[in-house]
Amino acid sequence: MEAINAIGRRKAAVARVYVSDGKGKITVNGKDYKEYFGTEILHYMVTQPLNLLNAADKYDINVNLEGGGVKGQAEALRLGITRALIKIDEESKKALKASGFVTRDPREVERKKSGRPKARKRFQFSKR
Repeated sequence: MEAINAIGRRKAAVARVYVSDGKGKITVNGKDYKEYFGTEILHYMVTQPLNLLNAADKYDINVNLEGGGVKGQAEALRLGITRALIKIDEESKKALKASGFVTRDPREVERKKSGRPKARKRFQFSKR
């Protein structure tokens, strides 16, 4: 199998995922994913789709990650891995969708409006 690629996004984070046959090595921006993502929760989040399909040791995954924070990057990576696994085996989509990994989280930061300190917050008002 040649490398399958997919994109995962979350907030400002973009993960470009390249999946090829291998022994289960996940490399993020040149580092091992356990080194890149510090906490166990994020390690678990990244490997959720692989663990669901019992494919954790079947594929080598190479990832370019940019933008956003650590959690947003982990969620973007999870979506990218999910999309790549669906490209590899269409049958797996049902199980992945049931676990909620296929849906892209559409929430983005709302832009700041003029005449206000933030997007929705208003300056203090007092009618004397």
